[in-house]
Amino acid sequence: MAFDFKKEYKEFYMPKNNPEIVNVPKANYIAVRGKGNPNEEEGDYQKAISVLYAIAYTLKMSYKTDYKIEGFFEYVVPPLEGFWWQDEVDGVDYTDKSTFNWISVIRLPDFVTEKDFAWAVENATKKKKLDCSAAEFMTIDEGLCVQIMHLGSFDDEPATVALMDEYLAEKGYVTDFTEIRLHHEIYMSDARKVAPEKWKTVIRHPIRKA
Repeated sequence: MAFDFKKEYKEFYMPKNNPEIVNVPKANYIAVRGKGNPNEEEGDYQKAISVLYAIAYTLKMSYKTDYKIEGFFEYVVPPLEGFWWQDEVDGVDYTDKSTFNWISVIRLPDFVTEKDFAWAVENATKKKKLDCSAAEFMTIDEGLCVQIMHLGSFDDEPATVALMDEYLAEKGYVTDFTEIRLHHEIYMSDARKVAPEKWKTVIRHPIRKA
């Protein structure tokens, strides 16, 4: 049975529909940075997703090649995630998607080293005929956060974020957005196959004591 991050770490991938506080451990990711509207057809965001999955599946299937990763075990590629921010905006302004900055990521198993990552970038570039040079090996330490499972369209997120903020006020916390602590989304549904009203998205915000 392949290791599945969603099942092994349910507390980080399958939160309830009401807010909860979690301490998120440090983890490594494949990351691609960009700017602009994620819905733009064949835009930078769509290209970034292609790069992420090309590298993720190259690593996942590495055991079928001559390249051997030390400590490798079979696993399910974790879900797509995204960190989002806008310059001069506290939180997220959903009405102007053209001003988004984003870092799209897919989590890596702990056994993948930077050397393995570099091999995968090179291999994916050759085999997929895709420029994967924008990809980075990124370590993210989120720490103390509030999270919730948002059901529905991304445009409906403000109501869910308001629930999170109310919960924080009750518990004596505030959001703690900085240049490295950002609005975080984990996409638990395939938007190409599921109707928007049924999308499941983990929303996670950095916090600190008020």
